[in-house]
Amino acid sequence: MPDEDNAHLEGTTPVPPAQRRRRLAVPIAAAAALVIGVAGGAGVMKMMRPAPEMAPLTPVAISAMPASSLITIKGKVAEIYGNKFILQDESGKALVETGRAGEGGALVAQGEAVTIQGRFDDGFVHASYLVRQDGRTEALRPHKGPPHRRLEDFDHRP
Repeated sequence: MPDEDNAHLEGTTPVPPAQRRRRLAVPIAAAAALVIGVAGGAGVMKMMRPAPEMAPLTPVAISAMPASSLITIKGKVAEIYGNKFILQDESGKALVETGRAGEGGALVAQGEAVTIQGRFDDGFVHASYLVRQDGRTEALRPHKGPPHRRLEDFDHRP
């Protein structure tokens, strides 16, 4: 009795079921490998994405700041040096770097009470947020990539 799957093909050699299964195994294995690759790539991308920085809300004493950590410190502005200033509390002083937001020295005023959230590293605080006494918060770091350059910044030599 001829194979029912191949009955409609006259004059052809019937394909054994074992060979049919082998022919299907290659595309199924390729699809499985593709799915595993996509899932693995998505997992790696998720792990590579930086986590948002959130400093603790409770301020720590300047003299007790742990090295290379996210911190919140509170005090009064003692001195201003361009985009950096000295923040002082009862325990000591810290140099706070504000980046582009503080250029020109107009971000804070001498004697102003502020709270700084950021990262303490290499002997000074890299500020991410400045919280004023009235509760207003200013983000000091850009959230995405480098700032855009203006057309005038490019050299237009012939």
